[in-house]
Amino acid sequence: MTTIAIVGATGLVGQKMIQVLEERSFPVNRLIPIASQDSVGSDIHFRGERIKVQPLHSQSFRDVDLALFSAGAEISRQYAPLAISSGARVIDNSSAWRLDPAVPLVVPEVNAHTLHKNATLIANPNCSTIQLVVAIHPLHQQFRIQRILVSTYQAVTGSGKQAVQQLKEELHAGKAASPYYPHPIAFNCIPHIDQFLDNGFTREEWKIIVETRKILDEPHLPVSATAVRVPVLGGHSEAVYLELEQPFTLEAIRDTLQSAPGVVLIDDPPRNQYPMPVTAQDTDPVYVGRIRQDPWNPRALHLWVVSDNLRKGAATNAVQIAELLLKGNDEHGPDLSLKIKRH
Repeated sequence: MTTIAIVGATGLVGQKMIQVLEERSFPVNRLIPIASQDSVGSDIHFRGERIKVQPLHSQSFRDVDLALFSAGAEISRQYAPLAISSGARVIDNSSAWRLDPAVPLVVPEVNAHTLHKNATLIANPNCSTIQLVVAIHPLHQQFRIQRILVSTYQAVTGSGKQAVQQLKEELHAGKAASPYYPHPIAFNCIPHIDQFLDNGFTREEWKIIVETRKILDEPHLPVSATAVRVPVLGGHSEAVYLELEQPFTLEAIRDTLQSAPGVVLIDDPPRNQYPMPVTAQDTDPVYVGRIRQDPWNPRALHLWVVSDNLRKGAATNAVQIAELLLKGNDEHGPDLSLKIKRH
């Protein structure tokens, strides 16, 4: 049994981590929810018990085996080393360590082999990156990807509680009391996620580019991204264009995706069957559909990819990494199956 600390336990991702730990029957002996001072003393529910939220301080990780961080890069940079020095292993959901060459950036269905059984710090990728690489990795293995273009349609839950509140207030009252975004999000699309860089891309777009290269172990692979915030509560969508080295048939593409771990194929447009955010809501798979060969490039392919950004895009992926650490990445392998929950 394991003592687990959740840093950022009252945030959207932290709450989902606790839910996923319970759903997947992770062997937790003691759960320590940690959050900002505003949430200290409040209750979280885990396996029928009420547990008080604790403050974050230098002694928070005494006797902790595993710490899941989802409280932002600044907190991770300050407290993850303290957790490790206290004997805990850290899975960090922020951007703080993702591009550190010494830190594995892990999506279990794609690159579990990069996670050493004695690793003490593991980075959880960006939510949009996770669903992208789960969908394209099997195609890369089979047909070799030469170029990736992706446009994202990202839900407001990716920004946190204040963004969710803005959308709800705008939908009900026409205006938000304390808006999170620089523009209205209701009945709108905002092509601006995170800060703009000198090259004209946003940090969110650049995360997708560099993280995809690292996870696929393709440091020179041409990847380009445009990230857009849309008025959807939960579930990120992506329009993906791939140029492949090997010739393919659509039947072979569908067969490859049909057998890929973590992927659910929904691709019957004449019957209105294709993935949508409501399809992915509160489930773990990455859904793929709208599969088309490019009309002008016979070795290019278009996909539509959807996943729940709080689950597979954050919490579930982190818990799967924890399962790898617990069971060891040996020849028998941990249970990486996605336990689908539908409502």
